[in-house]
Amino acid sequence: MLYQIVNGTVSVGGETVLSHIDFEIKGTEKIAVVGRNGAGKTTLLRLIAGEVETDRDDRQTLPAVSGSRKAEIGFLRQTPLLDQEKTVEELLLEGCSDPDPFSRERFAYEMEYDKLFTGFGFSKEEKGRRLSSFSGGEQTKISLIRLLLQKPDILLLDEPTNHLDMPTVEWLERYLKHYDRAVVMVSHDRFFLDRVAEVVYELQNGRLKRYPGNYTEYREQKRRDLSLQRKAYERQQAEVKRLEALVEQFKNKPKKASFARSRRSILERMERVPRPEEEEEHLFTGEIAPLVPGSKWAVEADHLKIGYDKVLLELSLRVRRGQKIGIIGDNGAGKSTFLRTVAGLLEPLGGKCTLGNRTLLGYFDQQAAALLSEKTVVEHFRDLFPSLTEKQARQTLSGYLFRGRDGGKRVSDLSGGEKARLLLAELLTGRPNLLLLDEPTNHMDIPAKETLESAFRAYTGTILFISHDRYFLRQVADALLVFEENSVMYYPFGYLHYVERKGEEDGGEPAAMLRARDQAMLAGLKAVPKAERHFLGEISTETAYRDWRLRLAREPMEEARRRVEQLWQQSEMRREENWKRGVWEEDAEENTEEDMEENMEEELAEAWDRWTEACLEWYAVWESLL
Repeated sequence: MLYQIVNGTVSVGGETVLSHIDFEIKGTEKIAVVGRNGAGKTTLLRLIAGEVETDRDDRQTLPAVSGSRKAEIGFLRQTPLLDQEKTVEELLLEGCSDPDPFSRERFAYEMEYDKLFTGFGFSKEEKGRRLSSFSGGEQTKISLIRLLLQKPDILLLDEPTNHLDMPTVEWLERYLKHYDRAVVMVSHDRFFLDRVAEVVYELQNGRLKRYPGNYTEYREQKRRDLSLQRKAYERQQAEVKRLEALVEQFKNKPKKASFARSRRSILERMERVPRPEEEEEHLFTGEIAPLVPGSKWAVEADHLKIGYDKVLLELSLRVRRGQKIGIIGDNGAGKSTFLRTVAGLLEPLGGKCTLGNRTLLGYFDQQAAALLSEKTVVEHFRDLFPSLTEKQARQTLSGYLFRGRDGGKRVSDLSGGEKARLLLAELLTGRPNLLLLDEPTNHMDIPAKETLESAFRAYTGTILFISHDRYFLRQVADALLVFEENSVMYYPFGYLHYVERKGEEDGGEPAAMLRARDQAMLAGLKAVPKAERHFLGEISTETAYRDWRLRLAREPMEEARRRVEQLWQQSEMRREENWKRGVWEEDAEENTEEDMEENMEEELAEAWDRWTEACLEWYAVWESLL
């Protein structure tokens, strides 16, 4: 065991932060610690780092904290403490134990140092700059580089993705996945946790609970556990009421007094199931359908030129009804300009952009969410939807986490995230068939984000949205518009597929070639030769989407077919060899030969079954697309 806490309690300022927790680190585990703000996550990291100690417990004979004496622990804090007068090179070379600049060890250290420095987005020329000349975010990067060079046995990371741009975060994910030591991390970046974490510890009410798997698997398991606990609690409460009714009914009847006492004894001995805590997020189980479906093509752009004073870029595309397209790219690439042009808030500088017939548009950006009103949340909401009773309004608002007293808050007093959540509740309750959203989850906590992810997945209309939240992109988007280098690329896959293809660049094949290969699957989704343009081909997006779906279903079918052919050929070759030797299968003398024949027959039968299943799956996809 690398590190272990058994029944540990930590108090800060007389208040218990961690209560009788159990925690362990094995081998090279990548562990995420999650919980609400103020739950004590940073305190746990400080405990592991040895900066705080567990409370004394005279009844506990063994120490609460134990581990390998040789284990080195490195801790990245949210606010690094570095000598501002040193250059980057001086600071980073402090970690090298060999002062000889020509030694093999020093050479290997500097190679790793250069790899990390450029991986975090710096140029080699910046190694000579003093730390005081870097921003706070850049100093956090340098502090992390210094820590990674030390290669501690236990690496503690407190919000490591803060101040990092998306390419750097993706690079860090790949690095940590292959880091050959243990990592314990606290982060609000759920996609980062999904890509790196192998174990999740949830910290709630001072207690820790361990879940195997990444963040998504932890959330699914927690929901299952809560559902089982809720059912067990409801069953027990029904049994308690039944027993209490029997005691009340028979306690004053002499002939039934012993029966009543026995029921009361059962109640007293019953181990009570704790009341399950209410889930912080809300999951939408039914569909959120638009009032009218709208036309087949929600948005059509033909040689659309967007910009303010000058043309940023030109593009042509068609958005099919029901698509949910995430828009990604660097700041300043034209994402918000494009969305405002589609919404009609900006005039095109050329070309045209049209919305489908009977389009009901809902538009959101951070300026639109700056609500100012002295009314309460419920009053404001009922003014917009006067047909709703107060009870119905409160029920609707509770689905967007305005529960109980939250409905009585003044709109002007809401935080930025709460105002955004209220505006999105208004949009979805109005049930438009086209939503244009610019960073809808900014300033929201995780329960609010998961609520909106659930709502947007339940929504059956069309969505075009900009987001830097990669987990939100993965959960909602079924296609992407990638703004890069004065052009726009339509990517007809989800965000996870896009990231995995980019990640394969480390395997030797350039990511750009992979994207081109994926585009080739969709004949017609190809770029116009001019660098500033992108035209989505000669066939419709709907046809391209159908071809892509069929291709994905056909791949496993073809692979299964090839496996059957391979095994069949091997079987035929073996039969031919046996014939030449004069050995028949049914009277083979060697048991080993019989076993080999049986194993091959079983393997062939399994391959046939897989091929049949793959064929049926392809047929189901083909049938669904008719």
